[in-house]
Amino acid sequence: MSDAYAISLENIYKSFGSVEVLKDVNFHLEKGTVHALVGGNGAGKSTLMKILTGVYTCDSGKIVVDGKEVKIRNTKDAQKNGIKMIFQELSLSPTMTVMENIFLANESVKGIALNKKEMYQRTAELFEELHIHVKPTDKVKDLDVGVQQLVEIAKALSVEAKVLIMDEPTASLTEKETNTLFRIIEQLKEKGVSIVYISHRMKEIFRVCDKITVLKDGEIVQERNKEDFTLDSLIEVMLGGNVEKQMKYIPREEPIGDEKILTVRNLTVGDRVDGVSFELRKGEILGLAGLMGSGRTETLEALFGLRKKGEETEILMNGQPVKLGTVSQAIQNGFALIPEDRRRQGLVLEHTLKENVVLPNFRSVMKGIRIDRDKVRAMTEDAIDTLSIKTGSVDAGMLSLSGGNQQKAVIAKWLNTNPKILMMDEPTAGVDVMAKAEIIDIVRKFVTKGNSVIFVSSELSEMMAICDRILVYHSGKIKQEFEREKIESEEQLEYAIQH
Repeated sequence: MSDAYAISLENIYKSFGSVEVLKDVNFHLEKGTVHALVGGNGAGKSTLMKILTGVYTCDSGKIVVDGKEVKIRNTKDAQKNGIKMIFQELSLSPTMTVMENIFLANESVKGIALNKKEMYQRTAELFEELHIHVKPTDKVKDLDVGVQQLVEIAKALSVEAKVLIMDEPTASLTEKETNTLFRIIEQLKEKGVSIVYISHRMKEIFRVCDKITVLKDGEIVQERNKEDFTLDSLIEVMLGGNVEKQMKYIPREEPIGDEKILTVRNLTVGDRVDGVSFELRKGEILGLAGLMGSGRTETLEALFGLRKKGEETEILMNGQPVKLGTVSQAIQNGFALIPEDRRRQGLVLEHTLKENVVLPNFRSVMKGIRIDRDKVRAMTEDAIDTLSIKTGSVDAGMLSLSGGNQQKAVIAKWLNTNPKILMMDEPTAGVDVMAKAEIIDIVRKFVTKGNSVIFVSSELSEMMAICDRILVYHSGKIKQEFEREKIESEEQLEYAIQH
């Protein structure tokens, strides 16, 4: 057992019911390095790390920390061994202050009372060191999602972790916040902290990591230094040689007509969207590009009845005025929304796959006053087959599914409402290359039937691959409009967003 390793996971096996998730996995993390763990959704990445952090226990195998075998039965055991994980889903309490979240279950006391002065000072010093511009007394609910993610990272560092596991840490970050994170990672490496970095964003992997391990179907298929991979060779290993599914723009065989399915005039949403007007054509994929907080999400939520629109706002479908003041009205008019946060807004995680898939479709599976269980099973099995959802059963709990398969479940349940306009907010966030290609394919098939899509994504390569037209948002207004054929490069779109 080499002292060069901060962590060694040896011969790890893990199953959930009849599904083998990890099969004889050996993973070694060198001290003071950033080690990428990549692979498709359902490959076992998060499960392996949850074993290391005590969320799960392995069926067999051992964990070695600093050359000594240890037992990690819960998160406290992991913390005692200097291991901390920043999960893809935030674990902060929104109604508490930043300081209270940082010290939750680890409060500083003076006698029998909380030492708030010391906690405030330590929080302020931590944020100053990390260059995070947040006050210790700020409420978490008042912070942007990206800033909350940085607070989550600061919370992990407050316990002086020796090993830090980051699961899709940039999924909610702006470019500026991402650069802040990368600078923090370099600081941590200099201090000897070892980092496991899980991400589906390949450019990040090559920017920040030292080594790369590829996990596929619960087994490690390759481990190399970063320099020994190219972007194409890494994707090829991940996809088993099937690089044809990389996302490429496919020009329309037949041009989109002029028939307008949706007209939005003077859309105002509080101080987030300011007098936006646009049209959506039948069969079109319309992209909304922009920085986080530019008004993209608020536009979708207003159209879906989740946000109040200004009195001067006018919405027309097929040339006729419609009311979209509630979610029910939006659904009745053929709208569906794939929300930005699938875990908090798109799913009931405590329920099963089949219960989530039929959630907006109860009327279609009723038999008199009872639910037709055969219809429920058939609808779910069709979703599993059509969207390639990896699961052992229609009765599987949502928490047992990977992030990508959870996202497919969200898409499946809304496709079952037979929408005419599908609105997608960051639909591929936290999913692997193969799943991204599958989601893109779902969207393309959807619009060939005469339906339309409004597509929001921070991944410009996705927008370049799929959108027919792109609107660039800035500070709640539409700044520019591009026909896809006239966009010469991703850099051109990036420049429009940043300036």
